[in-house]
Amino acid sequence: MKTYIAFLRGINVSGQKKIKMGDLRASLQKYGLKNVQTYIQSGNIILEASSAKPKELETAIEKTIEDDFGFEVPVLIKTPQALQDILDNNPFSNEPNGKGLYFALIHKIPSDELVASFQKLRFDNEDFHYTKDCVYLNCRAGAGKAKLNNNLIENKLKVTATTRNLNTMKKMVALAQDQG
Repeated sequence: MKTYIAFLRGINVSGQKKIKMGDLRASLQKYGLKNVQTYIQSGNIILEASSAKPKELETAIEKTIEDDFGFEVPVLIKTPQALQDILDNNPFSNEPNGKGLYFALIHKIPSDELVASFQKLRFDNEDFHYTKDCVYLNCRAGAGKAKLNNNLIENKLKVTATTRNLNTMKKMVALAQDQG
């Protein structure tokens, strides 16, 4: 069995796509995943699967959620090491307290043209750094007022993304290490 971290995009936000975490755990365990753990209500999951490839696991979880809950939810799978690498390569790691640091995890690599156009964007009190699997965000005025948000990233790069804050990213790695 191998440990994975799954991020669901857009559940339990503003009353949309509501899934109780206990129901989600039961659904995934019924599918055959082991040691399924969730963290907070926004679709952060630690799980174990036997010999699955991340893309195959994403597809399987998406299908399970659609079958059991009746709606589509994009799923992104990372290994604990891949998530740790993202944290280790954070260009904004010197920010005090890590407040305002977010990670937009990208589901696929966008075209070079879209990336070049995206990298020209500038916003007051906001910095970002693009990599092939993450857009690191530094929102000094807070995420609630940020113009550079998940929807803008998806629109500009033509990708699906899901964003988590620094604390959630660290917690998911810690939970995965405890489980593994």
